[in-house]
Amino acid sequence: MTSSSERQAARSGRGFAPRGADGFTLLELLVVLAILALATALFAGYRPHWSSTLSLDGAAADLAAAFRLARSEAIAGDRAIEVEIDVAHRRYRIADWPVRTLPAALMLRVNTIAAGRHGSNTAAIRFNPDGSSTGGGVTLGDGGRWVGVDVDWLSGRIAIADAP
Repeated sequence: MTSSSERQAARSGRGFAPRGADGFTLLELLVVLAILALATALFAGYRPHWSSTLSLDGAAADLAAAFRLARSEAIAGDRAIEVEIDVAHRRYRIADWPVRTLPAALMLRVNTIAAGRHGSNTAAIRFNPDGSSTGGGVTLGDGGRWVGVDVDWLSGRIAIADAP
């Protein structure tokens, strides 16, 4: 004899399933794990291509930001602030702040007044309390392209431009 719920299930096309039949089969779990393993292998092996253009532009932007910060500090502190550039070791420093290093792959040239030279490999650009500077600039290159970070002596304005 069948109960009314069994008859209803038979009519609806759904039979009674044994306990524990809800869930995933072993085959379904293995397929999902294989897909996850494949996705992980693809993403783990992905390394973005090194772009010398991005490195060059980023280094120029960092150096320009350092010049702008030094100029702002000179004006706000009512004292002269120097940005010292070490060409041999590709690094720079604002006054007595920590040293910042530029990427080793870049070439570096500094153009400044004679008084700004602190040796054969070190030069400085000084920002005055009135916003002016000693002027000059730094040219960064990656072998194929050069970018200049120029400091105007009168206004202390900093500009980034492609250099010849």
